[in-house]
Amino acid sequence: MTVPPPAPRVVTTLVIRGMPAVHAVRAVFTALTAVEGIASADVSLGRAVVEHDGRATPEQLAAAVALAGCEVTEWREERRRLPTL
Repeated sequence: MTVPPPAPRVVTTLVIRGMPAVHAVRAVFTALTAVEGIASADVSLGRAVVEHDGRATPEQLAAAVALAGCEVTEWREERRRLPTL
């Protein structure tokens, strides 16, 4: 029996401008989790680390952040494959 390779896991780190308080953190979190393919989002003042299955593009993530009234100024994407056992 052949086991298919694991799906890639993508971690995108966003640097965000315009997050002056905790209410902005909640707004950005809510906007990001609405993007298809998002597994988790860790949002703090000025930054978000989003784990997804690769369907969410940096442009989609930036558009979601913009809906929350903030702006992505920089992003970094890291693609990983989970190890097979």
